[in-house]
Amino acid sequence: MSYGINNDDDAGPYTGLRTASVSAQFKLASIRRQRELLPIFRHRQTLLYIIETSPVLILIGHTGSGKSTQLTQYLYEEGWTSESKAIACTQPRRVAATSVATRVAEEIGCQVGQVVGYSIRFEDMTSENTRIKYMTDGMLLRELLVDPLLSRYCVVMIDEAHERSIYTDILLCILKKVIRKRKDLRLIISSATLQAEEFANFFGPDTRIASIEGKMYPVDILYLAEPTEDYVEKTIQTIIDIHNEEPEGDILAFLTGRKEINTVVEAILDRSAPDRNNQARLLPLPLHAFLPQDQQNRIFDPAPEGARKVIISTNIAEASVTIDGIVYVIDCGYVKLRAYDPASKMESLIVSPVSKAAAIQRAGRAGRTKPGKCFRLYESQVAETILPDISVPEIQRTNLAGPILQLKSLGIENIAKLDMITPPPVELVANGLELLYSLGALDEYGKLTAGLGERMAELPLDPMLSKVLLTSSSFGCMGEVLTVAAMMSVENVFYLPEDNHTAAEMEHLKFTVDEGDHLTLYNVYQAFSIRGKRSSKWAHDKYLNYKALSRAGSVRNQLARYLDKLGAKVPSSTSLSTVDAETIRKCLVSGYFANAAKMQPDGSFKLVGSEKIVWAHPSSVMFSRSAEWVIYSELMELGEKTYMIGITKIERDWLLESAPDYYQVRRGRA
Repeated sequence: MSYGINNDDDAGPYTGLRTASVSAQFKLASIRRQRELLPIFRHRQTLLYIIETSPVLILIGHTGSGKSTQLTQYLYEEGWTSESKAIACTQPRRVAATSVATRVAEEIGCQVGQVVGYSIRFEDMTSENTRIKYMTDGMLLRELLVDPLLSRYCVVMIDEAHERSIYTDILLCILKKVIRKRKDLRLIISSATLQAEEFANFFGPDTRIASIEGKMYPVDILYLAEPTEDYVEKTIQTIIDIHNEEPEGDILAFLTGRKEINTVVEAILDRSAPDRNNQARLLPLPLHAFLPQDQQNRIFDPAPEGARKVIISTNIAEASVTIDGIVYVIDCGYVKLRAYDPASKMESLIVSPVSKAAAIQRAGRAGRTKPGKCFRLYESQVAETILPDISVPEIQRTNLAGPILQLKSLGIENIAKLDMITPPPVELVANGLELLYSLGALDEYGKLTAGLGERMAELPLDPMLSKVLLTSSSFGCMGEVLTVAAMMSVENVFYLPEDNHTAAEMEHLKFTVDEGDHLTLYNVYQAFSIRGKRSSKWAHDKYLNYKALSRAGSVRNQLARYLDKLGAKVPSSTSLSTVDAETIRKCLVSGYFANAAKMQPDGSFKLVGSEKIVWAHPSSVMFSRSAEWVIYSELMELGEKTYMIGITKIERDWLLESAPDYYQVRRGRA
């Protein structure tokens, strides 16, 4: 009897299948070996025992220990997700949630969205089969609105809790209540050493603390001999010096924001010609929260042959995000923090000294694969005497209107007496309550208003924008405002290449509306939806971000579904001629009336109800236009000036019509 498998003609296909199988087995064996080499592996059974016997585990996991990727897998492998239960792991940043989920899915051997998935705002890569779910802390809080006891989850892990994001603090407060009611739920809190005892004291005597050493090579810390006047220029020079003088290895530089990052990227491209002195060329890659996801993911790709990768990042790369190949770290010594001034009712981004804890995290990025170096662009005595131990928790320095709205939706009425690790200042709570009351989300007793307040809490938007969107139906411009809200929820859609700046500005000018930025964004999306959806060429020719515009379309659809669930009649399409610009601007005032400013003779603006002087941001349509009164979406402090971003021209009377109670005591000053 003859078998085809023995015939030479048939051997090829079978051999190919066998080779593919061997390749897959080799990859799985390699991944298994990598997992076993991580420091956390030798603590596997101990950690599983503690989680089995204790309701709360505080895990001090140093850089490179493997806590973010491995502990969820240990629980999954041990059978914790039987009976359709799932494991939740929160991250303070979107890029961390997506990158860690991608890595864990690879290790398990599944596609993202199957056994392993992630959930970030306006992007849900999960299914009914997902058993390990990574998400931002804000997304888990939103799940609590629907399921207050988190009945779907058997274990909740709050990763990087020492960063003390506002939603992490709120989650810990609520989870303390949940674990009292759900004896089967386990809580794991990953923290840096400085915060572990504080967390343990908060959760009480049944809490266990465990520490895992990191997989770290030695890192030399180098300081400046004297202070620098320009840390951005010093960063550029340090990158060039490392490239010229140090052995191979990628570079990670920390700066405070997009503008600085773009300046350094452009300078590196300009100053480092390839093949100079037979050196590898420098490949600068930006990393910040406003980058499209695909561009953020480029940092994980190995550098091409003959190139040294240089990642220029905000503090987004301090923790959770592991980038292979980093040997050199440059720490500018500063970080941009969101801060809210209750006196002026102004929220802005302020450049502040980095904390000691964050400086340690930054340096730790250099010792992952081999001995490294950290170049701190400040003096050693600054590190010892001036830098704070930890950054001020976000809950003590940010506008609390959004978090208060969600807490009210959870049935937590007395915000001031909430049991929190670090209570928020009374002034911040009072201001948040005042704004929500003026928006109509709360009644005079501080309770959610039936209808508007309850629906505002359901939308994954800032309360001001939620109010605009929910009010839009009464103005007859819901379709238009849906578009504006979607465009405000994605990264910048305008692209300004350094080598063709003038041409890009001329193309962008075609979309510009004299009334301001919000209607300009509307125009861009309308043109994209008519001419550019099917191909990226149109966006490329107009110097627009095709992926950001596509994402805006997805966000718009999701917001429309939210409104549909809330009983709003969402129009199926919009027409350029259905609503005039004045109606849309009046609708915007219904939510942003508190963010109003009056133009001064010198072209600056004075915030209403305050002596604070602000300016139109250079990227704004209103930068080169005059308007007696405007509203804005947010403020940003850059250098000695504070800039308005997202500006629309309005009339003074619209403020009084939209918020007569809010402006009653301020009319004389306005």
